[in-house]
Formats: sequence, structure tokens, C-alpha cells
Amino acid sequence: MRYVSTRGQAPVRDFSGVLLAGLAEDGGLYVPETWPSLSHTDWRALRGLPYPELAARVIQPFVGTSIPFATLQRLCRESYAGFGHPATVPLVQLDHDLFACELFHGPTLAFKDMAMQLLGRLFDHVLTAQDRRVTIVGATSGDTGSAAIEACANRDRVDIVILHPQGRTSEVQRRQMTTVLAPNVANVAVDGTFDDCQDLVKAMFADAPFRAELHLSAVNSINWARVAAQIPYYVAAALALGAPDRDVAFSVPTGNFGNVLAAWAARRMGLPIARLVVGSNRNDILTRFLASNDMSVRGVEPSLSPSMDIQVSSNFERLLFELLDRDPAATAAAMAEFRARGQMPVPVPAWQRAAKLFHGFALDDEGTLAEIRRLHAATGYLADPHSAIGIAAARALPCPGVPIVAMATAHPAKFPDAMERATGCRPPLPSRLADLYERVERYHRAPNDLAAIEALVRATALRNAA
Repeated sequence: MRYVSTRGQAPVRDFSGVLLAGLAEDGGLYVPETWPSLSHTDWRALRGLPYPELAARVIQPFVGTSIPFATLQRLCRESYAGFGHPATVPLVQLDHDLFACELFHGPTLAFKDMAMQLLGRLFDHVLTAQDRRVTIVGATSGDTGSAAIEACANRDRVDIVILHPQGRTSEVQRRQMTTVLAPNVANVAVDGTFDDCQDLVKAMFADAPFRAELHLSAVNSINWARVAAQIPYYVAAALALGAPDRDVAFSVPTGNFGNVLAAWAARRMGLPIARLVVGSNRNDILTRFLASNDMSVRGVEPSLSPSMDIQVSSNFERLLFELLDRDPAATAAAMAEFRARGQMPVPVPAWQRAAKLFHGFALDDEGTLAEIRRLHAATGYLADPHSAIGIAAARALPCPGVPIVAMATAHPAKFPDAMERATGCRPPLPSRLADLYERVERYHRAPNDLAAIEALVRATALRNAA
């Protein structure tokens, strides 16, 4: 399997190369040169497999010969061994043809663990084989950072620096990052928004001397390996509900577009997915795009669902590349105009293709609280604000005759204030995190300034390299 950049000016790489590179040198994102395709017989053969085995088989076509399949199987078994539910990604029925797929049973209680636990082990394997070390830099709107730190803490060949927007995560999300005191971990609270943090990460990758000096890599969903590791749970849910002999639909609360892009990738591989519903909060750029081809940036507004407080969804570039018939020049031009003007020119035929499969839905904070309250009263189920938006989107945009699965992306205990406002219940943290509020925090506060951030990253990496 080979990978090409969406902007066409970066080296073609294999899976290991893409894993370590993260962002392509031309600023684009790596995508498979050709998409693997599974037949109905192939999908049926995956039914009934334990999740780690299913994950290894679904991911293997994207890995190709970079990693032996037996090694990939072992890494998948190790990655999901510590999850808090024997099914790893259990389905919960909420209504007729409406299900929640719980992706939050990993160590940091969020769906990011599904990919990050595997990514940490993939980095270990590839870096050891190549006798290399890397400095991982990442931006988080809430959950990516803690999942990445949990996966990478204390690994010998990795330093990791995570940027988060000061004051714009929940306290639980922040503490899950800042209380990990491993010597290879650094956290930076940036005076700005998530989009600012994401821009700083991209700027570090664009700084070629800095990138080479510190051997930068990424764990955000700009790294293709993150997306590949998220495809299996869509396969698991679909197979449990009768695929490939029955269509399914998914509703995904969406910020950076990586999670729903993984569902699109499963469909591209041949899984019969009839509809993809994209749930947004008040930061509704994706909803506006799907409704009226309005991909225009507005100010990021804080919300009860902070992981979705995003206006520039990086992974949309991968879909755009496909919508533009894999034309890298057209993709690069559209992204350049988006960066320059804050508005993306998507040709009408491409937008129409997107709007035929993807459907947008947005819910503000009051609507989110109402959905949490309604769901709890009707079923006893506690959904965090992100998951509640996905469930509300599934109810608002059903797919008649087709089961729809709302992806439950975070444990409700990560957002206790919102849960208490909506239901009067303040869900406790699991026992392994019961002392989180008493743990010592350690992080840097920094301005939204590239030189200041690069100095912090360099200090962390050089200290450990020495």
C-alpha cells in the first residue's frame, strides 16, 4: 500500500513512512493511492470475531507489507486488552432502529483511545525497527491530547508535546493531560482557540529546518494511521446489525472530521452505509456546507461540547480530494483560498456528491441539555454533550428502514457540570480516575506565537535526547 499527498507535491510513502511523517511536506494529508475493496463474502468472514482480531484484519490492507500481520494482530490485542468493557465497542439500543455505539471504554474515557492505544504501539514498533526517535506535536480540543499522552507516556523513543486552548476544555479533560508527569510529556496551554493550536502545529511542520531538527511527527487525525485505526469500529457495528446483507447508517458528532471520515472510508471499502449524519454544535461550518455549500469560517464559540469547538476541520481536505476526483492541484488551490479568504470554493457538482451521502445537523447548548435530559428521562441513558448531539442528529435525520448508529464518543463523567445541569445527576469518574482532582498538574502557559511554542517543543525534545 502506497500513500500520496492530497496536494501532490510530497514524496509517496508506505504505511510506516506515513505514520512517522504525519503531515505531508507540502502541507497536504496522506491518503491511500488506491482504496482496498472487500466483497460481501469478505465482510461476512469478519462476523463474530473478537474486536482486536477484527481490527487487525480491517487495518491490514492499509498497512500492506510495512508490518507483518502477526505483529499487527499482537499490537491490536495489546491495545484493547485494558478496555473497560468485554465487547470493547458495545452497542446499546435506544429506540427502534436507533443504537449508540460506545467508544469510551478506553483508559481516557473517549473515542480517541480507540486509535491512540494502537498508534502508541505502532510508533514503538516502527521506531525500534528503524532505530529512530521522534517528537510528536499535537493540538487538542479536549480528548485527543489525553488519549495521545496516555498512549505515549514513558515510551523511550518518543517525546510528546500537546497544545490545548487555555480555558476551553473541561476540567476533567485538562487534568487528564496535565497530571501525567512522565518525563517525555509536555503540555502547553495556548492563549487562543483550538484552531489556533492546530495552526501552530501545522506551522511547525511547515518550518522545514525545525521539522528536520526535531524529527516531528503527529498523532492528530492529520496522521492517516489515526483514521485507519478508527475504521474497524464502524465495521463492527455494521456487522452486528446485519451488514453486508443490510444497509446501516451512522450519526457522528464531529469536530475535525476524522471520525466521520473513517466511516466514509469503510463505505469506500464496500461496507453498505446508506447515510452519514454529521452532528455539530453552534460551531456549525460543516452543517452550513452540507446544507448550502457555505464553507466559510466564523469565530469559534465555546460550548458544552468543547471537542467540537472547531471551524477548520483538517480532515475535510481528504474528502475534498476525493470530491475533486483526486486532483491535487485543485485541492491545493481550494485549500489556499480557504486559508487566505476564510471561504472554500467547492464546485457545485462536488458539493452535490457530498450532500447526497452526508447530512448536517447542528444543536446549540440549550438544545444539547434538552437532549441529554430527554434521553435520560426516556431511557435512563446518560449521554455526554457530544454523544447527545449525535443521538439528536440521528433522531432528526433518520434513514427509514435502516438502523442508525449514533457514535457515543465520551464518557458522561468527563462533563459532570453539563450532566448535572441537564439531569441533576453528577456521574462519578471510574475508580481508576477517582483521585484525578487531587493529582498535581504540570503545564506551560504560552502566547499564540510560533517562536514561543517552538522553543518549548525544542526544550522538551533536546532535554530527553541528551
